Amino acid sequence: MANRLQQLHAQGQSIWLDFIDRTILRNGDLARRIRDDALTGMTSNPTIFEKALADGTAYDAQLSSLSGDTALDPGTVFEAIETDDVRNACDIFRPVYDATKALDGYVSIEVSPNVANDAAATLIEARRLWQTVGRPNVMVKVPGTPEGAIAVRQLIAEGVNVNVTLLFAIEAYAHVIDAYLAGLEDRVRAGKPLDRVASVASFFVSRVDTEIDKRLDAKGPSVAHLKGKAAIANAKLAYGLFLERFRGPAWDALAAKGAQVQRPLWASTGTKNPAYRDVLYVEQLIGPHTVDTMPPATIDAFRDHGESARTVDQDLDGARRVIAEIESAGISLHAVTDQLLAEGLASFQKSFDTLLSRLEAKTRVVAAR
Repeated sequence: MANRLQQLHAQGQSIWLDFIDRTILRNGDLARRIRDDALTGMTSNPTIFEKALADGTAYDAQLSSLSGDTALDPGTVFEAIETDDVRNACDIFRPVYDATKALDGYVSIEVSPNVANDAAATLIEARRLWQTVGRPNVMVKVPGTPEGAIAVRQLIAEGVNVNVTLLFAIEAYAHVIDAYLAGLEDRVRAGKPLDRVASVASFFVSRVDTEIDKRLDAKGPSVAHLKGKAAIANAKLAYGLFLERFRGPAWDALAAKGAQVQRPLWASTGTKNPAYRDVLYVEQLIGPHTVDTMPPATIDAFRDHGESARTVDQDLDGARRVIAEIESAGISLHAVTDQLLAEGLASFQKSFDTLLSRLEAKTRVVAAR
């Protein structure tokens, strides 16, 4: 029997690992996952790097070499570490990138959270990360704020691959699609090729249910049947928008010049409510031209008992009804998604600040040895 993850990949969905640390890059585990589990990409963020740096000694040698330069601040030290890891991961995924003709094989690296609401600062940092990693299969993660969308257009026009992250609202996703398409048009006008420019739009899933379920609980048992349904419905409607926007004469003209669609990427697919099936947010969003980035535990769970069938575009009318019922119950999806974006940015900022603090302390310990 084929590995269940390979069956998932056969449905047209790319499987990315939402995790990075230096150990799996060196011990062959990442290469094994690419071979055995149809893994075709990787994502990282400040929280993931915070955990990687906190455990073990894999980074001690580099920290020791960097600690001799007292002019380096913790942010510069961290950037040196993360770009090394991402560059090495890109090299491991390079055969996937080549074999898929730049459709897959990407590794994401995120701009720092403190530039999320500053388009100019986002551009400066994104360009620096792109140039420092220096690999064609790196993707720079940019938050899907209004300012982030401005930066996305310019980055795509410059040929920088972009992972637009922290998307919760359909409206925000629409702006991101506009930015991507405008960036491609800018490249056409400049006479630049389109075939090696890639982007994904990372739509966060389980966090939507976590917040809406809490609000449904406060409304009482009459709306309990809606629990655990909002996130999947929201994501399915996002996929419906994807299907709508990447078709028709304007898109066909770009595709004829080699443009790729900006694939929806399902993020936050680990199940947070133990009452729900542990692969719920994977199984219900399977379909072509999508990416699912999963933490290791979710990948292991799907390998063990996940079921693969095309689901992402099934019953879009039902998804609309779910959202309408939630709105009728007095729960504003717009208010929820605004809150989740603010909380997501704050969470990454907290992880980033904690990471720098711990990194500074660990550097001192390593240097004193």
